[in-house]
Amino acid sequence: MRLRALLDTDALGLRLLGGQDELDRTVRGVMTTDLRDPSRYLSGGELVLTGLAWRRDAADSEPFVRLLVQAGVAALAAGEAELGDVPDDLVLACARHRLPLFAVHESVAFATITEHVVRQVSGERAGDLAAVVDRHRRMMTSGPAGGGPDVVLDLLGSDLDLRAWVLSPAGRLIAGPKTAGPGLPADVCGKLAAEHLAAVRTGRRSPHRVIVGGATYSLFPIRSSGRAAQGAHAARDVREGVLSDWLLAVEADAGDWPEERLDLLQGVTQLISVERDRRDAARTVRRRLAQEVLELVQTGAAPAEIAARLRVAAPVLLPGLGAAPHWQVVVARVEWDGGQIEGGPVTQSLLEEILVDPHATGPEPSDRIAVAHTGDEAVALVPLPAVSSEHDGSESGVLADTLLASVREPLAAGLDGDGRVTLGVSAAVHSAEGLRGALEEARHARRVAAARPGRVCAAGHQELASHVLLLPFVPDDVRRAFTARLLDPLREYDRRHRAELIPTLEAFLDCDGSWTRCASRLHLHVNTLRYRVGRIEQLTGRDLSRLEDKLDFFLALRMS
Repeated sequence: MRLRALLDTDALGLRLLGGQDELDRTVRGVMTTDLRDPSRYLSGGELVLTGLAWRRDAADSEPFVRLLVQAGVAALAAGEAELGDVPDDLVLACARHRLPLFAVHESVAFATITEHVVRQVSGERAGDLAAVVDRHRRMMTSGPAGGGPDVVLDLLGSDLDLRAWVLSPAGRLIAGPKTAGPGLPADVCGKLAAEHLAAVRTGRRSPHRVIVGGATYSLFPIRSSGRAAQGAHAARDVREGVLSDWLLAVEADAGDWPEERLDLLQGVTQLISVERDRRDAARTVRRRLAQEVLELVQTGAAPAEIAARLRVAAPVLLPGLGAAPHWQVVVARVEWDGGQIEGGPVTQSLLEEILVDPHATGPEPSDRIAVAHTGDEAVALVPLPAVSSEHDGSESGVLADTLLASVREPLAAGLDGDGRVTLGVSAAVHSAEGLRGALEEARHARRVAAARPGRVCAAGHQELASHVLLLPFVPDDVRRAFTARLLDPLREYDRRHRAELIPTLEAFLDCDGSWTRCASRLHLHVNTLRYRVGRIEQLTGRDLSRLEDKLDFFLALRMS
């Protein structure tokens, strides 16, 4: 619709204050805001409605209008209910920037204008879109009126008969309709996330159509509105957000939808991205707490100082908890081939998502995790309200195997052959004194995970008890010298005499030095086995009855 059409509708109570020559501009949407800088939530072509709560004095009008013009809005409509007449400084600022300005009579609600514009713009199911935009208006105001993404998804179900869910990149269910029956099974969520990430990495245009479990889904990306606004002006490497952006999964085939319905779903993703940005902003305190604790631990601060900081963090992360919790440390790293992409912020967002129980819905559970990042590494401080007794043999808190199983499939699809995610998990500690050791333990576990094959790898503190996991960190020249000194004499003897000393050594160690079991496995007489072992000892100068020499041979075989 054109701007001039708004003036022809008496019920809207609009009065033109400037921009007579710009009334042929096209209006593509509407947004209500009283933010001082709403530009990150604008995509261009909107009629912006404002009650002027952002204006403290005359100097505020110029920057506000400049931001609107840079965002490409169609016009500004200012309400008269708060200040009476629209201030002259706003009128002059709009005139300088050729931005059409309307005054909205105090008797007219913004919702009335919103509904009218939406009905004209949509052309199909205008009432549905009006409800969405009205929800957008309430979400943009202070207070709990917005209700979160669940309300928008309920609207899609009730008015458009569309079942839709919001998923994290790791396949966790963030939000779903409350009135649409059972939610998505965890395995379906994981497959949808994997399909979406694979489609994004291959550059396919959204929405992405996939079939999972016999049902057809259309997948829409939900990008941070700040990044989306930036992306309008500068190209962005898809890898910067592929592992942190949410997605909207709609159980329908959007391939034959009209443009109006596609625009509606894109509007829904924008609404949810606003909620995502709000959630990220709410994490600022937790991130800062984690950063402060990390810096104290890394700089060797006194345990008392670290303990004081933990006492500050505990009520923020676990409100209402009486005693100080135990803590776990999780370290993660996202690395891309070539190393051009800064991994720290992406790893931080990713770790905040994947540390939430995959069966927990909504954004709130992740608010109990504090994640900092330094360089390409992210460090999570995970509070544990209760830890099982050391004597009951049970595990509690974050387990590396469980964590890996829940995220491997979707994240591997997002990495698409040119990236890696590695994670390390510490044991739980109950004091500030143990936090430094927990951090080093988690970092070492991550290095162990990095030494393994695969795009998504994790290791936990339980695995660090085995000396076998230290082998990947032995320098190559040391590894070659050690194995050559022990095994080359045996290989050379086998080459000349076909004596099979190396297979005999492997079997002897595997049978824990048992002569009878080893002879039976190799189908040899015990005396023949004793002859071969004696030859091994003669060639190497070692004694296979000694534990130290057995261990050296074992390690040499593992490193060869």
